[in-house]
Amino acid sequence: MHKILFICHGNICRSVMAEFVFKQLAAQAGLSDCFEIDSAATSTEEIGNPIYPQALQCLRHHGIADARHSARQVTKADYDYFDQLILMENYNLRNLRRIIPSDPEGKVSLLLSHVAPNRLGGRTLDVADPWYTRDFETAYNDILLGCQALLDEYANAR
Repeated sequence: MHKILFICHGNICRSVMAEFVFKQLAAQAGLSDCFEIDSAATSTEEIGNPIYPQALQCLRHHGIADARHSARQVTKADYDYFDQLILMENYNLRNLRRIIPSDPEGKVSLLLSHVAPNRLGGRTLDVADPWYTRDFETAYNDILLGCQALLDEYANAR
């Protein structure tokens, strides 16, 4: 079983969207049993809170109806437990370094770094935070692109 932890700032928008998008993609590919998927935050600001309502609305719009969640903060133990820690933006990476100072096993990456550069169309590797932009659809599309690429990597490595 391959264990993936998606991480963003508060764990109420992007990382939890990625968690449920990846679960949906894995299920559609018949690979649900191959993965353990979770999400977490680099901050303590939203611990215990559910998915942000607009993020949940966006997931439902894309056919993900059952997305129950309670925000939590990433821990040092997560580094040992998970095979991959996938972050949404460079800001999250800087914050993660306060909790997990180094990455000796090469487990940490940005979600969009898994996408072929020609598919990014010159965009940065950051998934913009819809909490600030209010553009949940663009965040969803970037997350979907990254999750598809991540799942393809896994399928090609099998």
